[in-house]
Amino acid sequence: MRIILRQDLDELGLEGDIVDVTKGYGRNYLIPKGIGLEASPQNIKALELQSKKIEVRRVKAREAAEKIKQEVEGTVITLLQKSGEEGKLYGSVTRMDIASGLEKQGVVIDRRKILLEKPIKSLGEFEVPVKIYPEVTALIRVIVEPAEEKEG
Repeated sequence: MRIILRQDLDELGLEGDIVDVTKGYGRNYLIPKGIGLEASPQNIKALELQSKKIEVRRVKAREAAEKIKQEVEGTVITLLQKSGEEGKLYGSVTRMDIASGLEKQGVVIDRRKILLEKPIKSLGEFEVPVKIYPEVTALIRVIVEPAEEKEG
């Protein structure tokens, strides 16, 4: 089934793209949620008329993403975690921990945009990519240090 996207979707494409999806995904999810339209001849003609507006929106979104990238690029987050011997963490550092660390520094980013392949389970310094927009990715540094245990 061919669908015209009405908004950007990371896994499918950008607004205005015509993509092939399974019938169930198109009819049961994309069309009812307003994310896509069936690629009928009249919808394709309407898309061609709106293509300039869509292109302007894409350019603006990309410029905004570049500004955010400049703000975020090189950001260093230090997280304190309880650890055992040999630098192994008792828990792990997840996307949510990194997102809240960024938020404390005044940068709000959706945790789903943080591309952490697997949770961090040891002390050290890590480079973590943040996908702000398709083809716009920033790198942040995450430093995981041991939390000081209070003796009492």
